[in-house]
This record gives sequence, C-alpha cells and structure tokens, in this order.
Amino acid sequence: MKLVTAIIKPFKLNEVKQVLHAAGIRGMTVTETQGFGRQRGHIETYRGTDTTVDFIPKIKVEIVLPDDAVDVAVEIIGEAARTGRIGDGKIFVSPIEAVIRIRTGEAGEFAI
Repeated sequence: MKLVTAIIKPFKLNEVKQVLHAAGIRGMTVTETQGFGRQRGHIETYRGTDTTVDFIPKIKVEIVLPDDAVDVAVEIIGEAARTGRIGDGKIFVSPIEAVIRIRTGEAGEFAI
C-alpha cells in the first residue's frame, strides 16, 4: 500500500475529486494548508504598498491506495491539477506499513 499526497491549487480540488471518483477511487482526506516552493511566495500591491505574501494557500489531498492503483492515481491527479503555471504543486508517494479500520478491526487492503 502507498500514501499518495498531492499539494494542489485550491480551485483545482473539484476537478481532482471528480477524476478520482470516475477512476473508482473514493476515499480521500483533504486539508487546507499554506506553503511555498522555489518561488518563495509573491509580491502583491495593496493601496500602493508592496507586500510580500510568503505563504500561498494550497490544498493537501491524501489517499491510501493498493500498489497497483498508485500509477493511475498519480497520472490523473497530475493531469487534473496542472495549469502550466508556477505553483501547480507536487505529488508525493510514500509506503504505508499498515492500515487498520477502527470500527471493524479489519487490516491491510481490506481496511482501505
């Protein structure tokens, strides 16, 4: 099993959710977050004063998947979240050692 974590632009969330649902991927955790990458934020002008905005609003989508579904998920998330501009985000894939469903005690892929 793998944990797929995608950091995306907030306005892309619905599109990402729709393509994942269409691919049969139903469960996900979504968190509003902030951060910056290489661009280190940007400068905005408000009432004639330049202000540096260090942290950019982002959405973090986390999905635990069986190994055979990871490549498809990464591909469709990348396509749905891509705008072609700086700050589109990142996708991380990490191994998961165990998953246990609290309600039933099921473990492994049955608990996803």
